[in-house]
Amino acid sequence: QVQLLESGGGLVQAGGSLRLSCAASTRTFGAFGQYAMGWFRQTPGKEREFVAAINYSGDTKFYADSVKGRFTISRDNAKDMVYLQMNSLKPEDTAVYYCAADRRPYYRGSAYSGSDFGSWGQGTQVTVSS
Repeated sequence: QVQLLESGGGLVQAGGSLRLSCAASTRTFGAFGQYAMGWFRQTPGKEREFVAAINYSGDTKFYADSVKGRFTISRDNAKDMVYLQMNSLKPEDTAVYYCAADRRPYYRGSAYSGSDFGSWGQGTQVTVSS
């Protein structure tokens, strides 16, 4: 079980940038580095949407087409942290952003969906004004 806490959300104008952070807390030392991490987002009345994922070692990253080229996911396994750098923000990026930890240890595949993630943070609001 991983506890996750997001931070860094806020209000920004279109074209601006934000950096989201997610701090992980695990019962087992080193466990954070065994699991892929992901970012999802959700707006009222819509289903949760995959944004980005990074594998356990940080050498493979995946992005939704809607954010590719604008968002960058990264992780620091020494600090149990994962980040989402968001540039060139658009009003349609407005959502609650959630950090999540994958259930599958040492997964090296390319398939990521919400059901693959077993631990979730409480979310941080990102609002992009036009």
